[in-house]
Amino acid sequence: MKRLLLDTHALLWWLSGDPSLGSETKAAIADPRNEVYVSAASTWEISIKRSLGKLTAPDDMDTIVEDEGFSKLTITLFHGDQAGLLPEHHKDPFDRMLVAQAQAEGLVIVTCDEKIALYPVRTLDAKK
Repeated sequence: MKRLLLDTHALLWWLSGDPSLGSETKAAIADPRNEVYVSAASTWEISIKRSLGKLTAPDDMDTIVEDEGFSKLTITLFHGDQAGLLPEHHKDPFDRMLVAQAQAEGLVIVTCDEKIALYPVRTLDAKK
């Protein structure tokens, strides 16, 4: 069993059926033995980018995440502290939060962001 945390782009690729999401990754996300998490940081990022006109995405991410059978990962004060203590490999606060959450919760981040791999965190290449 794997415990996967979807990076925002991996979540959007999954929801839209984007071929950028690799077949191995699709199989891992679809495998009922695996737990798949979506962070509140990702839905926050989607909401901001959608309101700025930089992204087209569904409106009700809460319901969609639930309908997909994914687990919702809240942001805790501990996650916030840890994200702030991370080295400056990545400037994106949403990605830094995902790294902190993955470290704290023992999750594997599904991503193709090479900067995330600079942190001591397990990743799964979203394009595989």
